[in-house]
Amino acid sequence: MLSVAWHTLRARWAAFAGSFVALALGVALLTVMGQALAASLNAPVRAPERFAAAPVVVRGQDTLRVATSTGERTKELARPRPVPAGTVAALRALGPVTEDRSFPVRAYGAPTVPDDLVGHPWSTARFAPYRLTAGRAPAAADEVVTSGNWATVGTRLHTADGPLRVVGTVGTVSEPATGTGPGTSTGLGPQAAAGPGFEHAVFYPDAQAARLAPESTQLVVEADAAAVRAAVKDQSDDEDGDGDVRILTGDARRLADADPGRDAEALTALNALFGTAGGVTAFVSVFVVASTFAFAVDRRRREFGLLRTAGATPGQIRRTVLTEALLIGTFASATGCVLGAYGAPHLAELVVDGGLAPKWYAIGGPSAGVWPYHLAFWTGLLVALCGALAASWRAGRTAPAQALREASVDGRALTRGRRACGTALLLTAVATLTYTLATDPGELLHRKSYISRPLLLITAVALLSPLTVRRLVPRLPGAVGLLARAGAVAGVRRTAAVAAPVLATVALAGSLPGATATIGAARAAEVRQQTVADFVVTPQDGTTLRAGALEKLRQVPGTVVSASSATTVFTLEDGVALVKSEARAADPALLATTVRLPVTAGRLTDLDDGSIVVTEEWARHRVGQRVRAWLGDGTPKTLRIAAVLSIGTGDNGAYVTPANAGGGGVDRVDVRVRAGADPTAVGARLRTVDGVRVMSRTQWVRAAHPQTNSTTRLGMLLVLGIALLYTGISVANTLAMAAAERRADLTALRRTGATSGQILRLAATEALVAVAVGTLLGLVVTAVNLTGLSAALHLLSAPPTIALPWQALTCTTAACALLATVTALTSTTPALRPPRP
Repeated sequence: MLSVAWHTLRARWAAFAGSFVALALGVALLTVMGQALAASLNAPVRAPERFAAAPVVVRGQDTLRVATSTGERTKELARPRPVPAGTVAALRALGPVTEDRSFPVRAYGAPTVPDDLVGHPWSTARFAPYRLTAGRAPAAADEVVTSGNWATVGTRLHTADGPLRVVGTVGTVSEPATGTGPGTSTGLGPQAAAGPGFEHAVFYPDAQAARLAPESTQLVVEADAAAVRAAVKDQSDDEDGDGDVRILTGDARRLADADPGRDAEALTALNALFGTAGGVTAFVSVFVVASTFAFAVDRRRREFGLLRTAGATPGQIRRTVLTEALLIGTFASATGCVLGAYGAPHLAELVVDGGLAPKWYAIGGPSAGVWPYHLAFWTGLLVALCGALAASWRAGRTAPAQALREASVDGRALTRGRRACGTALLLTAVATLTYTLATDPGELLHRKSYISRPLLLITAVALLSPLTVRRLVPRLPGAVGLLARAGAVAGVRRTAAVAAPVLATVALAGSLPGATATIGAARAAEVRQQTVADFVVTPQDGTTLRAGALEKLRQVPGTVVSASSATTVFTLEDGVALVKSEARAADPALLATTVRLPVTAGRLTDLDDGSIVVTEEWARHRVGQRVRAWLGDGTPKTLRIAAVLSIGTGDNGAYVTPANAGGGGVDRVDVRVRAGADPTAVGARLRTVDGVRVMSRTQWVRAAHPQTNSTTRLGMLLVLGIALLYTGISVANTLAMAAAERRADLTALRRTGATSGQILRLAATEALVAVAVGTLLGLVVTAVNLTGLSAALHLLSAPPTIALPWQALTCTTAACALLATVTALTSTTPALRPPRP
């Protein structure tokens, strides 16, 4: 069998070229994705940045710890608590204590002002360590020192808190200096780094920093670590001595930096991105290889019939086909691994340049190991064998009489096995969709669900597509149109083989972007329905409004002002799962006049300091029930459920009163214009308040429309790019095989008087007919998927919408049509040579 298969591959290499290229590219992509996943499994531990030279950092409680029957459960608090005053007093007895503060700064005036400026007290600069590269330390309230090279001494900046003057610049040093204060050094020499470093810092005098950010959640203690632990233990009621604060030394000081888990979060997003792309690659590879092998086996009916006539058994025919697949899979997988090793570093550059991965991220090298290559190679081999398995069984059933077959018209459109598999998959897709809608419609809104579910429906429709060809192909005008329709209907399997990859690509192009667009449109509609306020005010700089700005907003005449703050609430579900829920804190009386919440039970006005408003997603969501909860700062409370909201798209969170905000500052103010007041005048007065951004209701709704982030956008492009690439391979391979087989038919047309232009138009029209069939079936799959998503939104009491991504669908269909037309014309051109006499 091996010898026969080898000689068959050599003789029919063109027929197997598509499968080889598809497998090689699939294995290459899997190799790259495997190496990318290996590189993103573990983030390297960052060294301390802002406190690299600090002896000890004491940080307020930032982790909620809850004991359960199965062990302790922990969650990071939304806002760390300040270090207790008694602990601070005890630490001051050990040595100098420097309180740290961080707050966002929005400045204007310099040619290139970074948009991620962060303010700190000047006394903390030496712990990075920063040293002056020019100028002096800040002294007056309007003086600052900046890091990096975006500003120079004398630069004047404008902020919401008043004008500033840069009196010095600092850079980081590789080794901390000893015995010097932040204002005693005037130069760094060769140890200084004047670049931006790890942050764009703006250092204020300590008093001014305390005024701008009154709350301090961490401090530096210049004392022995053991003495600090002993002092903290004496002040803490916790037996371990660390219940109220955390003591950070050594590498643990990195936990005092801003967002110490940002690398892990970025890698988690990359894992999801590459995992999705790898899954789609495997699916499309199997899809294309199976389709190509099935069509190739169908075109070789006479060959297999001749072998049967010569005495070959069905088992030998099957083994021949599988051996061919094994050889193709081996060579293609090896080629793919080599291509993947070459392409992996380029993918790393792409995601790093796009800001999706940290600067240190790299793919490949010895650290990745060999498992990505093993996984890709054996997956490619398995894909080849699985793709050829069904075709081998069909080849084994070829009767010896097929050797005498001359008709080009396909007989039965579907085999019993294909019909049974297609029907079973179709029923499974419908049944799982119905079951999910009945039990947990919110599951359909998750990205993992709306990416994986279309694949099942695509496979089912592709298997059953030959049944639809005769019904979908219309009557076309002219002689060329008549022949094109007759050829498409007569060669139903050829038409279905071309339509199948187009179906998959169009369905993915419609279902994936369509799902995100549908959910985004529903969320925007929710915001539109819930927003009653005439104006919405948010901070211009940072995340919360300053107290003075809020008071000025309340003094604007003719308005009802409802201030709210973002916070979190933690609950223990089933006694073992610590669940974090987003919440907002607001005055219930004012909230009811500016926001229209989807209340399904209870009354919003019943909310008080001892109650909470929850959504139907909570384990306990009946009015009057009491829930044990922990506020955003970790304070334990038992709250009564005052009202219940519908789940919606998932953005309807819990509501508490300001007393239960857990230290969260006001980040949104809804303003309702009273009857008789002039909205234009009110808006003008609101905009005179410094440090705020004022938006009308229309502007707020428009701004609240979800935007696709860069990670999701790249994931969509990867998935659609992979699908389109495989479509081109499959269509080119199928049309090339079909053209070689129909050479005699085209020659006969030439002899009957058909011109070269007519034959080329015939080939192009047949290809476009097959693309049209695939496009229509892909649109059907898209419509079913988005209809199911819309039904889920309706069941969740969210605005049911369907948003079709017409741009993606148009571009994908046009690309498929162009590929099919070019391939059809290219493969048909050799048949236009003058016939021999």
